[in-house]
Amino acid sequence: MSEQPVLSAPYAVEFTYTRSVGPVIERFFNGLAEGRIQGIRDEQGRVIVPPQEYDPQTAAPLDEWVDVSDTGTVLTWGWSTKPPPGQPLDTPFAWALVQLDGADVGFLHAVDAGDESRMSTGMRVRARWAAEPVADITAIECFVPDDSGGGST
Repeated sequence: MSEQPVLSAPYAVEFTYTRSVGPVIERFFNGLAEGRIQGIRDEQGRVIVPPQEYDPQTAAPLDEWVDVSDTGTVLTWGWSTKPPPGQPLDTPFAWALVQLDGADVGFLHAVDAGDESRMSTGMRVRARWAAEPVADITAIECFVPDDSGGGST
């Protein structure tokens, strides 16, 4: 019996749709494009970053916007030794919950500390902004250690 060639065709798994982020995240992203970070105040007075449209405990709509700093404190972190493709950095980095000055909850983002030995809970970090303004989360490339001791709002 002779071998028959196997038929094949290229196939790509894709999600060919556009997702709307809604008015709250759109405003947050537009602020990032302008180099500022905004949160939203919940009914208990806490500032949530990134902002949410509804209070996480009461489901009440939220609309009190608050500017927060681009510096903060690492609450917890995990080191990525060999980042796979598609991560924010292609060199080792930390995923960290950063409580920005003026916010009351952690904000998940990458920290480029250069080496795991430079990472610690409680360390101060500041945003490293993208060279080109963009209205999405990549406007903040990552956070980096901040030894200046100060913060900006």
